Amino acid sequence: MAASFAANAADFPEHPITVVVPYPPGGAADLFGRAIANALQSSLKSTAVVENRPGAGGNIGMAYVARSKPDGYTLGLGTIGTQSINQFLYANMAFDPERDFVPIALVSTTPNVLAVSAKSPYRTLQDVIAAARAAKGTRLSYGSPGIGSSVHLTGAYFESMAGISLLHVPFKGTSASLPAVAGGQVDLLFDNLPGALAQIKDGSLIRGIAVTSAHRNPSVPDLPTFAESGLPGFDVTAWFAIYAPRGTPRPVVDKLIAAAREGLKAPEVAASFATMGAEPGTLFGEDLAAFERNERKKWGAVVKERGITAQ
Repeated sequence: MAASFAANAADFPEHPITVVVPYPPGGAADLFGRAIANALQSSLKSTAVVENRPGAGGNIGMAYVARSKPDGYTLGLGTIGTQSINQFLYANMAFDPERDFVPIALVSTTPNVLAVSAKSPYRTLQDVIAAARAAKGTRLSYGSPGIGSSVHLTGAYFESMAGISLLHVPFKGTSASLPAVAGGQVDLLFDNLPGALAQIKDGSLIRGIAVTSAHRNPSVPDLPTFAESGLPGFDVTAWFAIYAPRGTPRPVVDKLIAAAREGLKAPEVAASFATMGAEPGTLFGEDLAAFERNERKKWGAVVKERGITAQ
């Protein structure tokens, strides 16, 4: 059997690899799914294609990956949402994020961002907090790309840290949430920075308020952090990682890890990610698994404290 697996790894891949992105096209997950597909394609000298399977906060796509043949040809782009948040939100998960996948590589990390309409009166985080506290009978609303995403939980974490109450309005991806905020139907936008970066830089439709990471992001150096803006200790970073189904032969897993490691360290990848406000991941295999376990502890506590459920 070991000899057979070794032979499989030696020949792998013999046909195109599919990277399943469990979110709609156009958002940060889609961008990073295509980036890792290109990186694997370059390293493995084989075709890698992206297939979007959105729904249920990423659960539909990742459930599909979990049920796929464990041969290395179907991979999933898991996120902070699918791998460390959703299990605390959804009563009936079709997969176990720790048990049903083999971690391959952390693809990227990026802050989330708070933005408002370019016509909004709010220009700082303190403006937003003050307006939320002054609201009578109605709450400021914030749009996100969907329930269970790190973006949704970032909004909940913000409510907790600032002592305010907001109305969460989930959308089916950034392509839907951003126009609603720009048009004034929703007051605030929480999003992964890459999904909103171009519009924030343009400034004609939305205006950035602050980033959620501990440090300012080089792609938007004028945007302060939440910590700088009056919420010390606020630090949220979204992440995206690639997984194979449980049972994928170890030699194939090792080849995928090696290919991802090689692809992600390419200078052009770092340069490309920097334009999106992100950094390439540096965790692989078991190191990624350990990182996930810590993330589950953090976000499980936030979900429990805020009493958040998937509606």
